Amino acid sequence: MSILESAVARLDGTPSTLGELTGGNPALLVNVASKCGLTPQYGGLERLQEAYAENGFTVVGFPCNQFMGQEPGTSEEIAEFCSATYGVTFPMSEKIDVNGDDQHPIYAGLVGTPNEKGEVGDVAWNFEKFLVDADGSVVARFSPTVEPEDPQVVAAIQAVLA
Repeated sequence: MSILESAVARLDGTPSTLGELTGGNPALLVNVASKCGLTPQYGGLERLQEAYAENGFTVVGFPCNQFMGQEPGTSEEIAEFCSATYGVTFPMSEKIDVNGDDQHPIYAGLVGTPNEKGEVGDVAWNFEKFLVDADGSVVARFSPTVEPEDPQVVAAIQAVLA
């Protein structure tokens, strides 16, 4: 089964699948948090969305409260923060776990991919990024501190869109 078939609710609670969230397009999957030092990365993620959406690309945000409680809000609070602060237009899921006993199946399918340093395993922190192609295969993984608009991320997105 492809991770695209994995059930996940949208931020508003509407049942969906990862494939529906991505629209069948290549996507950058990112575990996000509103109260993290890396939260300003929302700006770069939205700029990627704006730059590449017309080419069949989307960012998908997965709010997660597993890292020092940095995503404590309700779905409504998360949606309001993202919209008002960063103008986020990309799809977001309900709050999920990316590690541990309650790890969401989407992330179970992602964490075996090495990041730019060759490291595999659990998500290290908020804003870890996974680039998947239209079939849901993971083609790249980037550490939380790698900015969304870093040249290596942009090059990987452009390559998957080529």
